[in-house]
Parts: sequence; structure tokens; C-alpha cells
Amino acid sequence: MDATAINDSGPARSAAPITLENVGKTYPDGTVAVGDFSLEVRPGELTVLIGPSGGGKSTILRMINRLIEPTKGRILVDGRNVMEQDPNELRRHIGYVIQNVGLFPHQNIRTNIGTVPRLLGWDKNRINARADELLDLVGLDPARYSKRYPHELSGGQRQRVGVARALAADPLVLLMDEPFSAVDPIARGRLQEEFLKLQETVRKTVVLVTHDIDEAVRLGDRIAVLGENGALRQYAPPAELLSHPATPAVADFVGADRGIRRLAVTRVRDTMRPLSNGEPAGDRPTVDVTGTLYDALAVMLTADAAEVVVVDGDRAVGVVARASVFADPERQTA
Repeated sequence: MDATAINDSGPARSAAPITLENVGKTYPDGTVAVGDFSLEVRPGELTVLIGPSGGGKSTILRMINRLIEPTKGRILVDGRNVMEQDPNELRRHIGYVIQNVGLFPHQNIRTNIGTVPRLLGWDKNRINARADELLDLVGLDPARYSKRYPHELSGGQRQRVGVARALAADPLVLLMDEPFSAVDPIARGRLQEEFLKLQETVRKTVVLVTHDIDEAVRLGDRIAVLGENGALRQYAPPAELLSHPATPAVADFVGADRGIRRLAVTRVRDTMRPLSNGEPAGDRPTVDVTGTLYDALAVMLTADAAEVVVVDGDRAVGVVARASVFADPERQTA
């Protein structure tokens, strides 16, 4: 996915906050899928819902776009109560990506991507231009792929098309239900990395469901760990979740190796000791300011050094010592 800017006749729309207030879902037979769930999703952030199977993650996601109707509580998207909107109109302004993509097999890729814009009344030329723009954005050459059909694509390519279709009408919100779990591990890692680059450009408000803690840590700005019936156990940025699990149950869920995961999601710029202006790097090994503590530690071990200099281009901006890599960080504010 090439993170070039997308622009549909004007600047990109801003992202929207999502508020869930005491939301619950009980089925007619008395089954409680979600008991009482509240969450604030910040605009432009990617929030991950993770927890054990049957914990209500997908139910919560589908209540946001009313594929499942809540039995209590309020859900606000951009300040508007979803229950006060026509469900079909609501869904046309919320992108939705699922595990098996759900492309229409009898339609070519360009037509698949243009599904929602057609429903919104866009003209054909505008739809085709938008589809080609988005194919280019997700790394598929429009000249090669726009006229192909879903069965002619690999699983990873179909997933890219699914993301492009979800973004076609420039929604404020993007819902993703285990979007990468149906592809092989190598393709999955590549898609995750490409989606991160894409999100840096489009900055949508994203709610993503996964069972994979590594995926949650890699993708999420914040992670909501759920228990039975959608009980919220902890809601925090990845580094805080890994450093300070709120309960023993959360600690068990994120795993005994959470310290290693923490190194991979903590940026050196957040832990470095700043250097005074003009202080040279000298002969010390360096790591880029965009790197992680894991990157810094790898450089230290390779160079057999006690510290590494953080550089921003040609400028030395800070120092990370080996001792600080393993120190218990201060609890961040969620």
C-alpha cells in the first residue's frame, strides 16, 4: 500500500470520534453478548478490541454500524446517535472491512471498489477515477488490476481491495473485523506494515478487532482488553498495557514475554535523554529517532556499547543507555 495522499475533489475529511456509553446486547433467548460497555475512541486513532473468543468484540464492532442493534446504551459517531439515523445511510459513511473481504465475485475490481460511491449517486467517471486512485494507494496498479475479478487475485490482494472499497467514499470511521487473519503469516505481516503507512496518510478513526496480541501491539494507538460479555479490563496505549497490566488476568492475556513486546512499541524519542544543542555523536553507535527501544538494543548489542546516540537526519538529538532499556517505565496517562 503506497502511502500517497488521497484526495477526492478537495482536502481529506477529518476523522470522527466514537463514543459508546453503557452499550449492551441481549438476545431474545436471554443470551448476553455484551453486558455494559463504555469506550471513547479518539478521532484519527486506531483502537484495537482484543480478548478471548466469545467476549463480544465483533458484536461491539457491528453495533457501531448497526449490523447488530444494541438493546441498551448510546453509540455516537461524530457526535450523532447512530440509532437516530437510517441504518443504510449510516453504513454508507462508515467503512467496513471483514476477514474474508466479501467482494462481489461477478463484479470486477473497479466496480467492487465503487459500490458505495454508486449508492451515493456519484457519476461514472468520478467513481472510476476514485477506484483507480485507491488501487494505486493500496499498491495495485490500476492498469493491471482494475478489470480483473476477485478470483484472479491472491488473498492478500483481495484484502487490499477490501480496504480500498472501505475507503472509497472517504468515510470518517473505518471498522475492521480481523481483516488480516485469513492470509498467510508472511503476507499478514506485510499487510499490517502497509496499513500502518496508509493510516499515517489517511488518519481515519479505526476500530479493529483481533485475537492476536502481536497484531494489536503493532497496529494499535490504544488497546481495549475485553473479558467475558464485553467487560472492559484495560484501555491503554500498547507500551502502557505491556508495562503495567491492570490485573493478573490482563497480564496473563498479554503474555509472559510482554517485556520484549514493550521494546518493540516504545519509541526511542519517548525515552531518550535529550542532548544539548551541538553535542556531537562522536564515535558512539546511532539509532534513528523513529526507531524503537528494540532497535536501540540491537545496535548496542552489535556494537557492544553501553549507550546509543539518537539521530534525526545528521543531527544528534538524544542518548539511550542500556540500563534505561530495561528500566520499568513510569506509568503513562491513558
